[in-house]
Amino acid sequence: MADVFEEFVGAVASGLDGPVNGVDLAGRVHLSRFHLDRVIGAAAGESPYAFRRRVLLERAAYRLLAGGLTVLDVAVEAGYGSHEAFTRAFVRAYGMSPREWRREPSRVFFLPAPSGVHFQPPAGLRLPAREEVRGMDVLVRMVEHHVWLTGELIERGARLDAAALDRPIELSVEGIDDDISIRYLLDRLVWQEEMWLASVEERPFQVPECGREVVTPIPELRSRHAVAGARFVALVNQLNEDGRFDESFVDTTCRPPRVFTYGGMVAHVLTFAAHRRSLLIGAFFTAGITDLGFGDPMHFVAEGK
Repeated sequence: MADVFEEFVGAVASGLDGPVNGVDLAGRVHLSRFHLDRVIGAAAGESPYAFRRRVLLERAAYRLLAGGLTVLDVAVEAGYGSHEAFTRAFVRAYGMSPREWRREPSRVFFLPAPSGVHFQPPAGLRLPAREEVRGMDVLVRMVEHHVWLTGELIERGARLDAAALDRPIELSVEGIDDDISIRYLLDRLVWQEEMWLASVEERPFQVPECGREVVTPIPELRSRHAVAGARFVALVNQLNEDGRFDESFVDTTCRPPRVFTYGGMVAHVLTFAAHRRSLLIGAFFTAGITDLGFGDPMHFVAEGK
């Protein structure tokens, strides 16, 4: 049944942009129309028609958030013959009109689905993992190391005066961030934790404007990191315990919102944070602070800090 259901999901995904009836779907998975309703109804917890209609509404909700199309364009793309019919269906599903939905772009567009299959931007469907996906213990330890080292870097920053904190860090090659300083990088490490926590918890978060002057005091960074760092480690530990690294979530801090897996999010954080931590280690060496060495996680993991 699982293989038939996966074929059905693939058939729905490939037919989102055109009219598809039940007979067509049944033929694509080599079933009669009668057996399609029985098999897919049992596997998905909803009829094939309801499944496809829900996915089209999820895509429509995403399109409204992504912008660029009128409500009528989105309605026609979703298979509705009129603006009014689409609006009625949308209100039943989301509790508000398409225009109201569009004005609040931090919403999650997934509708309740017993099968766990949802529209996956930009144009596909995502099956839930068949098995729990757990990270290696070393992944969790690397996150713990990242949070620990960020705290230690903030403490080293407290030893410097404002001139040293804000002095531009010169690079021989183009870096990921522009016009960087010790204060800037410390600030970036802290709000990166806060941003992803807000995204996972579906809370609003205002991403700091690019090119802004960073003036965040070290005591503020210290206190914010103490909260966000502990919560981020707890999140990653819980994801590991529950085997949820391959599950998806909607990142509402993006414009338009995008869908990522939890494992992808953790990999992203560690990759870009490692770059910034390395720059900070070098900048602290230049400023005469060398007691963190190279910030190598190998020692952190081995010593069980």
